Amino acid sequence: MSYRAEIIAVGTELLLGNIANTDAQFLSEQLSSVGVDVLYHTAVGDNPGRLAEVIDIARRRCDLLIFTGGLGPTYDDLTKETVCRAFGVELEFHPEIIGEIRRYLDTVFGAEAPKLDEQQAYLPEGCAVLHNAVGTAPGCIFEKDGVTVVMLPGVPRECRYLTEHGLIPWLRERHGGVILSHDLRTFGLREPIVQEMLADLMDEAVNPSLAPYAKTGEVMLRLTAKGETAEECEELMAPLFWDVRARLGEYLYGVDVDSLEQRSVQLLKERHLTFSAAESCTGGLIAKRVTDVPGASAVFMGGVVSYTNGVKAKVLGVPEVLLEQYGAVSAPVAKAMAEGVRRITGSDLAVSVTGVAGPDKDDRGNEVGTVFIGFAAPEETTVRELHLGTGRERVRTLAAHHAFDILRRYLTGLPIE
Repeated sequence: MSYRAEIIAVGTELLLGNIANTDAQFLSEQLSSVGVDVLYHTAVGDNPGRLAEVIDIARRRCDLLIFTGGLGPTYDDLTKETVCRAFGVELEFHPEIIGEIRRYLDTVFGAEAPKLDEQQAYLPEGCAVLHNAVGTAPGCIFEKDGVTVVMLPGVPRECRYLTEHGLIPWLRERHGGVILSHDLRTFGLREPIVQEMLADLMDEAVNPSLAPYAKTGEVMLRLTAKGETAEECEELMAPLFWDVRARLGEYLYGVDVDSLEQRSVQLLKERHLTFSAAESCTGGLIAKRVTDVPGASAVFMGGVVSYTNGVKAKVLGVPEVLLEQYGAVSAPVAKAMAEGVRRITGSDLAVSVTGVAGPDKDDRGNEVGTVFIGFAAPEETTVRELHLGTGRERVRTLAAHHAFDILRRYLTGLPIE
């Protein structure tokens, strides 16, 4: 069975801009992995009348409606009541849910469940319950009048848990057969270039399908096949995969990995090598990203955030004559920073970043987006000069991307430049 889905996020805070709707992004990614076409994203405030209007529109254009938010115990959590009223479904009490809520609150907070939490134990009559092990609000799935309705909590970690452990397995079972996907990660090519390189493959691909997803500095391609078995899916995908891989070449940095830093950690472990980082304009972003990867302690020796010239000179040992002659944002300083952090940490490899993130030029006249990345290896130290445009966070993110890209290029025998 193939669904056409609409994701409906309930919460006034989304409309006010207080929080970002990360649930919708996550759900879209997960649903596409099992062959569900997401046609619409809708956000609506905590207002029963407006939510009822949204439901009326959505049920006429989609046959899978996924609601997030509004399942809590407070006065403005009215999603269940409004959805059930719209579909003519009664709410019924599930005593086992009260037990789950009490155990969760006692284990996590050492507190008793307030009377108000009992509201969360009322679910649509005849629904499939999605049990919540990481919060108090259960999710549910029911079908009525040819429409499948899913309700999930809005708290991101709870939404993710119930999606991964409840909704996606339920959808896989309903689809029959197997839907298998591989994510191909690229760095160094803009989305229009990737589209141009692979246009004929994307146009012709049906089963398997090939779809691009652009992120800051990266393009991810999702290759998806439907078959009776996982082996059949792999066989269907193989010719297209090798064609895509051949065309992307050195820009394809990983398959089924989450990030450049994850791939770098994998490669460092395979080579039994370590690295360190000296950062200026990225302010510790490289260290933060690599230590987010489980197992990074085996390969990351440490980092220095040398945000001032004094720290560059006194901690990293950058000669003051270089700072005076070339300025902090320069190739000679990036080279000295990388060599300095490699020396003081004892790592096999080291990266450094110095640049102008903005919003203004530096005192030497370097434009915003000018970044130098040093890479120190036993053989030599090299420097990559970049001009990344404007936008402080964008410049910092791209600079960190490039640092990891240099690292993975070295580790795979590709040209660093």
